[in-house]
Amino acid sequence: MAHPKLPGAAIIGTGFIGGVHHEALLRLGVPVVGVLGSSAARSAEKAEEWGVPRGYADLAELLADDAVQVVHITSPNDQHFAQARDALRAGKHVVCEKPLAMDSTETAELAAIAAETGLVAAVNFNIRYYPLVHEMRERIANGSTGSPYLVTGAYMQDWLLKDTDWNWRVEAERGGELRVVGDVGSHWFDLASFITGQRITEVLADLATFVPVRKRPTGEVATFSTAEGPTVDYEVHSEDGGSILVRFENGARGVVTVSQVSAGRKNGIRIEVNAADASLAWQGERPDELWIGHRDQPNELLLRDPGLLTPAAAAIAGLPGGHAEGFENGFKALYADVYADIVAGGPGAAPRYATFADGHEEALVVEAVARSAASGTWARVGG
Repeated sequence: MAHPKLPGAAIIGTGFIGGVHHEALLRLGVPVVGVLGSSAARSAEKAEEWGVPRGYADLAELLADDAVQVVHITSPNDQHFAQARDALRAGKHVVCEKPLAMDSTETAELAAIAAETGLVAAVNFNIRYYPLVHEMRERIANGSTGSPYLVTGAYMQDWLLKDTDWNWRVEAERGGELRVVGDVGSHWFDLASFITGQRITEVLADLATFVPVRKRPTGEVATFSTAEGPTVDYEVHSEDGGSILVRFENGARGVVTVSQVSAGRKNGIRIEVNAADASLAWQGERPDELWIGHRDQPNELLLRDPGLLTPAAAAIAGLPGGHAEGFENGFKALYADVYADIVAGGPGAAPRYATFADGHEEALVVEAVARSAASGTWARVGG
């Protein structure tokens, strides 16, 4: 049953991630009052499937609905800017999937509008919201690990390994100039900065397209789904994978490998921080384990247990120790913070969730990666 104090939400987008948003909101008791799909018919179909009151014909109808105070944007990347801009200008709080927009000009405008309106404007960097990710952040912030030296890791998937695999993200005009870096690399960059408390200032990128021609279906294909029916050859200009060297503002160094063509890696994000006094390592496919490395004593493996975590990490753990928490719980924890700020009237002084300002920062990092890959040289973020 919906909590009477929680505002009504509408979801834009009816694919895989839209369903994840919907489920998390239901678990929190947020009333989902409507959905907007790619057409009026698709909206009506999904509204019936989800059991929500309205399927909107278009964005204008959604924004005119007084029952909607919060808009969740899970549409293709090229639609984010206009939808987020119009929602903020209509007085709606916004939760937008990453990337926030197609380029830093658009993200800068969105960040400025969010600041002007004072509305809650969050980017869905959900990987921040695993309890042991918060634990890493807290241990670095409280000095128990010492200053970070190296930040290493990867984000590897296999869902675009074959030339018959297809998704709208392959099309640069819909997904952006960089596909893998923008889609999963941005998650890793945000995670690295969130954990260490350090901005990324420079990058050196080596990117590659391993599947230069793909079989594009003549119809739509949902994310992580297999295409069926007739296809046409499509020349691919975005990357399938690559490696990126990273420099952080306080002197730490890093490297990340990103891929959507790594057989057997379904959603393999991992990150390790080697600091002056200890190391910390976490991987998303084993999210309840934090490896803690030492020089002069045995290494540790901390299992997620609210009674053993720092207070900030324990606060987002939804289950007792020994009861596995996964992907969907992070969305619930993220939205709990977002809706607490909405109920309070606006964003807090230092939100733990990614704001539109953070979304703009990640757009600057991705653009620096693109410049570096094109030139073969280091590129400054925002330069």
